[in-house]
Amino acid sequence: MVINTPMDDTLLADLVTDLPRAERLQRLVSRLRARFRCGAVALLQLEEEQLRPVAVDGLVGDALGRRFVVGQHPRLAAILARRGVTRFHHDSSLPDPYDGLIDEHAGEPLPVHDCMGIGLHVEGRPWGALTLDALDVGTFDAAAQAELQRLGVLIEAAIRTTRLEAEIRALRLARGDARVDGGGRDEGEIVGQSAAIGRLLHELDVVADSELPVLLLGETGVGKELFAHRLHRLSRRRAQALVHVNCAALPESLAESELFGHARGAFSGALSERPGRFEAADGGTLFLDEVGELPLAVQAKLLRTLQNGEIQRLGADRPRRVDVRVIAATNRNLREHVRDGSFRADLYHRLSVYPIPIPPLRERGNDVLLLAGRFLELNRARLGLRSLRLSGAAQAALHRYRWPGNVRELEHVISRAALKAMSRGVDRSAIVTLEADLLDLDGLEAPAPPPAAVPPTAAAPADATTTLPPLREAVDACQRDAIRQALAAHGDNWARAARALGLDASNLHKLARRLGLKG
Repeated sequence: MVINTPMDDTLLADLVTDLPRAERLQRLVSRLRARFRCGAVALLQLEEEQLRPVAVDGLVGDALGRRFVVGQHPRLAAILARRGVTRFHHDSSLPDPYDGLIDEHAGEPLPVHDCMGIGLHVEGRPWGALTLDALDVGTFDAAAQAELQRLGVLIEAAIRTTRLEAEIRALRLARGDARVDGGGRDEGEIVGQSAAIGRLLHELDVVADSELPVLLLGETGVGKELFAHRLHRLSRRRAQALVHVNCAALPESLAESELFGHARGAFSGALSERPGRFEAADGGTLFLDEVGELPLAVQAKLLRTLQNGEIQRLGADRPRRVDVRVIAATNRNLREHVRDGSFRADLYHRLSVYPIPIPPLRERGNDVLLLAGRFLELNRARLGLRSLRLSGAAQAALHRYRWPGNVRELEHVISRAALKAMSRGVDRSAIVTLEADLLDLDGLEAPAPPPAAVPPTAAAPADATTTLPPLREAVDACQRDAIRQALAAHGDNWARAARALGLDASNLHKLARRLGLKG
């Protein structure tokens, strides 16, 4: 049953207020959850054959990183199949996509509950869906369904407004206005909401439409190839090819031929003419991954191509013109390689006209949980599980770990943990929870320094009279200290403190009240 206060005015107010995309849509789902007094609300955008959560309220922290393949979730498919409201009876046999993911019952099978949703359309085309779950049977009665049907028009208007704002921002970017706020971008498969990723995506948007060479800098596993694809997709060359070359995999004897091609008879085995990667990328973009691995002789020819736009096939007499934008990437410190003579200084300066550092995962805050959610859903589908989630201790372990292998390492950790759980004989129809020990992060951490030696005179005698506090009191004291430190680090902002601690904001408030930190 819905409350009596209409929310039309608040939704309309948001439509005419200048808000970042994420904030507008988050306000929308939060107000709908309060309006319908339900346990969770999710707004999901349709991308080909899967639904991507863009705003949620009442679901676990990693929900925004998940992707729900429509064909694997019959409730979501049923909602998308019709224009009106779809309600599922409390004893429906159809599996719920959020089983184990409702914040109040994380890790538990959903009890008998109400569920309804509505398919959303923008400009006459399917856009996605809105879902609502209530833990009290009877919440979504006929009046609630009629109310959601009526509000559907306003919800679609909010989405349409967000899309128009994004298009205006894109137009301004195309005209060279670098002051545009990037809050409304569609991040595609780049999962993350941290400030570090937000700044990076905005910088990529600004530089993408230029013809400048770009040098992506970052540790192993940060996703340099993914960001190179984004640069190409946003550039004026997006209709042409993006050619990827892994320089580390090129044998030194064949590197020149691979990049620039060769003429017939140029070397033993060259039985015909062969174009190189530069010619394949003509009119488009060439991505030189691990560019620091190129042999010095090839570096000289690459420099000449960047300077005058010409290549010369190995064994050929005449140069050829090419129109190629180069994006390079490396996990090495090229400045040091310039100093030791293994990388040409003039090539370094040509490639690094616009260097872009990509932040490591340890600097991306709560993005680790969003990415984990993405990998959890992929493994759930791959292994045929009903639900796959992380325990609270496992989430905390992900936050503590330093991630030397970054996003790639996180993907491997989640996949390995899921397989370990399967090897222990889990029930595929149950909710599978990955505990911290399955992640095996302790074994990957650098060994801790040995404890400082304590002089014998300073050590307290260990005898039966030694009094230790009860375990619960010790845990509570530790939690109080952690919450106080998080609040102090984030200016007493509870939402930011919750993200830093890897908790849902509502759960942090509940814990703080239990520990006596809030009234």
